Amino acid sequence: MSIKETLAIIKRGADEVLIEEELIKKLKKGKPLKVKAGFDPTAPDLHLGHTVLINKLRQLQDLGHEIFFLIGDFTGMIGDPTGKNSTRPPLTEEDVKRNAKTYAEQVFKILDKNKTQIVFNSIWLSELGASGILKLAATHTVARMLERDDFSKRFANQQPIAIHEFIYPLMQGYDSVALEADIELGGTDQKFNLLMGRELQKHYNQEQQCILTMPLLEGLDGVQKMSKSLNNYIGIHESPEIIFSKLLSISDELMWRYIELLSLKSFSEIDEWKERYKTGENPKNIKVEFAKEIVSRFYDENAANNAEQNFSTRAKGLIPEDIPEIIIKPDSDEITIPQLLKQIDYVSSTSEAIRLMHGGGIKIDGKKADDPKVNISSYNDFVIQVGKRKFAKISFT
Repeated sequence: MSIKETLAIIKRGADEVLIEEELIKKLKKGKPLKVKAGFDPTAPDLHLGHTVLINKLRQLQDLGHEIFFLIGDFTGMIGDPTGKNSTRPPLTEEDVKRNAKTYAEQVFKILDKNKTQIVFNSIWLSELGASGILKLAATHTVARMLERDDFSKRFANQQPIAIHEFIYPLMQGYDSVALEADIELGGTDQKFNLLMGRELQKHYNQEQQCILTMPLLEGLDGVQKMSKSLNNYIGIHESPEIIFSKLLSISDELMWRYIELLSLKSFSEIDEWKERYKTGENPKNIKVEFAKEIVSRFYDENAANNAEQNFSTRAKGLIPEDIPEIIIKPDSDEITIPQLLKQIDYVSSTSEAIRLMHGGGIKIDGKKADDPKVNISSYNDFVIQVGKRKFAKISFT
């Protein structure tokens, strides 16, 4: 493959390459480059927003480069101040370890396990010690840190900035020094931190890394960045049916944004989708094909086909065949529908269940259930439905 062809793959879907001329020089050396992307384990699950970066790592992996999936177990305890208008509480060591474990398991839904190095930045950052951190802090001034947009806004608005927040970009930059990275990937909101890696590599007399920034993926609302806390996310660990149905729910406009950032189809295949859309074909058909591509990536083709079939069944108002069977023992002789849904983790609270019932969002054996006070402990072997996506066969012991 020529340098031009390789560069086209690297730049596909990317927002910016810094500095392209340097990247070309690195590629011309004809040896595998060290590619780094860092993820702080701030939540237990990866979602499609994360996969914008991970997909690019896979493309670079397929081009023969060394992939370092960096889990920020040390920096995660500091807390990334990027985009924050207030100091974020640091995670506990227990939270970080628990979340890091799930990241390591989930990432291989996309990356080749045999060709990926998972590294934890606590290995080298813990060894820095107090003197090492002081030396690192001495490489930059407060004025330089305040050039960062979120810091400057908070300073201007007289909002607190904790000292440890200045340390975060230095730590992330030092990761690049420790790995001697050739390329670092990050979201567009991470540009300051990524540039810090270049500056610190120069300070430590290393060849500076190139930077590849990727766009931030909007959530299902089409407005805000995909986030579990905003409940606008699609988790890569979710069931094939949930992933499929969530992708079918996005707007036609957002569909193209998702295809651009998440699909690994060839340019010609995507152009074919666009042509079909322009000639008046129902966009749902394209969403179905795209959703099946995504589900197949995280599971397999059979799971994608089943998800499509179950979606069609639900759309017709029928009950899917492949739904979980749950046998429970009530906490007492009486149990209401809200209590049941809370017990099986289908809602976060009984008040949420009550709101859903009043809105017609709960069904038992296909019929709306709108009375939250009914005792259902005498029922048995029934199907409960929550919204359009969640079903369960319930039996009592």
